[in-house]
Amino acid sequence: MKKPSSQSPESPREARSAAPRRAEAAEALSPLLTDLYQLTMACGYWKHGMDRREAVFDLFFRANPFQGGFAVACGLEEAVRFVEGFRFRRSELDWLADLRAADGAPLFEEAFLKRLSRLRFTGDIDAIPEGSPVFPHEPLLRVEGPLMECQLLETALLNLIGFPTLVATKAARVCLAAEGDPVLEFGLRRAQGPNGGLTASRAAYVGGCAGVSNVLAGMRYGIPVRGTHAHSWVLAFGDERQAFEAFARAMPHNCTLLVDTFDSIAGVRRAIQTAKRLRSEGVRLLGVRLDSGDLAWLSRQARRMLDEAGLQEAVIVASNDLDERAIAELKRQGAAINVWGVGTRLVTAYDQPALGCVYKLARIREPDGAWRECMKLSDETAKTSVPGRRQVRRFSLEGRYIADAIFDLSRPPPPRWRIVDPADPIRRKDIPPEAEGEDLLQPIFRRGERVWAAPPLDETRARTGRELQRLDPGILRFVNPNRYPAGLEESLFERRQRLIDCLRGGG
Repeated sequence: MKKPSSQSPESPREARSAAPRRAEAAEALSPLLTDLYQLTMACGYWKHGMDRREAVFDLFFRANPFQGGFAVACGLEEAVRFVEGFRFRRSELDWLADLRAADGAPLFEEAFLKRLSRLRFTGDIDAIPEGSPVFPHEPLLRVEGPLMECQLLETALLNLIGFPTLVATKAARVCLAAEGDPVLEFGLRRAQGPNGGLTASRAAYVGGCAGVSNVLAGMRYGIPVRGTHAHSWVLAFGDERQAFEAFARAMPHNCTLLVDTFDSIAGVRRAIQTAKRLRSEGVRLLGVRLDSGDLAWLSRQARRMLDEAGLQEAVIVASNDLDERAIAELKRQGAAINVWGVGTRLVTAYDQPALGCVYKLARIREPDGAWRECMKLSDETAKTSVPGRRQVRRFSLEGRYIADAIFDLSRPPPPRWRIVDPADPIRRKDIPPEAEGEDLLQPIFRRGERVWAAPPLDETRARTGRELQRLDPGILRFVNPNRYPAGLEESLFERRQRLIDCLRGGG
């Protein structure tokens, strides 16, 4: 039997229908996209003469999402755009001037607001590229510069990196489950608001989805858009045969028919009849879509019926609350599905609504010019932060990634590399001397100037697939995945332990 083509209006094609229209993107995000305490701390730094002291912050997460073995970095391009446009406008400063403290006095004095009016980011940012597999405790971003500037970026950066990374990871898992079949993101109507829908569509494409239903995301980011008709089309005609023929004539080159409005098998039969009747009019049935019922059984029946009718090229699209586990199970059952439409459970990261990214001060320069290492303590080992100016070195052997070492750039590299799991010090790994290393965090800003050019989104999406294939397959499993060795370089771990002892002992 000839393998069905995946070239349907609900599956990817090589050609783009339109280029991204970045000029029509939304205005730059306001610096007021922050928590109030960021501004009250900034005011405090300013009043105490600390606002220009040099500082280093790291943005990272503490546990892999979805009980999985990896995450996929995402959101950098939007974060860069935010930092580039970071400035307080007159209307925003006027609004801040009207805020009142508990006693009715102005919360912020005029001189501080004047300081904000001149504020721009003047520091350095390094980041791991979008589409890279990342792991707990690794800094996705390192932000260095004047303390007040770095502090005021915190909330927005967490927002702009955390959610996209979560959705890109979910999309990558769904695409792994689909085993090379096209996956389409269909979730805009269930997304967390319009901005959440746009962010999710872009992140889903980075994670590996072949297209989206979100037309605005298609225009803004140059993502392929896909879709045909809904149940309302059939109900508007009342008669399924008439509805199918009308749609086929209206969209002769985009004819995938939704067959489960009344009865799926009967709907497939009518779709086949429509294809045969209208073939002479230039209509080609690209496929049928199943949106309910026993998808494994229905898809096998639909495949048999289509093949017997000589429609071997027609694809079967499936939707209906799918995620990676549902797709993997349908694959196990032998479902004859060619294209997967995944909506709610993808764009909302349904089974884990937040990644839990954090942004921690790692070191600060004292008035005498010396650097002081900073660390948050916790009774939970995993929540104790890591001091220093950190970088991540990824080691590979024979084309496979074998370990990541989180190390301090301000110290000389070790003669031999050994890593320690920060959450479980018993877990240690020696890196073979023949392994090749690559530092992951790349320069993005230097002295406030952008030095990084964002790659085309297609390249970022390709990077995700390519990089995941370099991980051990056990790390990609959905159930009880292997733990990728990502840990602190041994001397950094030991220095962290000494600092913990010092802080707890009051030394």
